[in-house]
Amino acid sequence: MAEIYSERMTAELDDDVVVFLIGLRINKLWKIHKWLPVILAMPKMLKELYANPELGFRSQESWFGRTTIMVQYWESFERLENYAKSRDSNHLPAWKEFNKKIGKSGDVGIWHETYVVKRGACESIYANMPKFGLAKVGAHVPVAGKMESAKGRLGN
Repeated sequence: MAEIYSERMTAELDDDVVVFLIGLRINKLWKIHKWLPVILAMPKMLKELYANPELGFRSQESWFGRTTIMVQYWESFERLENYAKSRDSNHLPAWKEFNKKIGKSGDVGIWHETYVVKRGACESIYANMPKFGLAKVGAHVPVAGKMESAKGRLGN
């Protein structure tokens, strides 16, 4: 079990970070043969990404339901894009398979959003939490002094 930090903590980032939100929505619950392969493709990609830090993937958090969401953290947009387009990665074959088997059928929806966050342009607070989100990507530090407020954590 992950260590819980009872004090208020924040994340300090030394560089820009790309926050990539990705997920799917099961539109037709009874079509398990359509949505289950989509769900099962992601663990293979995550295993590949964690095993190869040079690809630029830093960490992720996930939530599951009819609509899933995964928040991924990347070193740069270029590395994220390179992974997505690489013929040597698990992503491209999974993407091609999705388009072949599901396409525009409406059975399973997929989505993503990409945010390039410049250093100093985000803030975070964690209390009674394990290392989470940006705190797993940057330095996990106690909140003190100017860091007591969101404005202070943003450097204002």
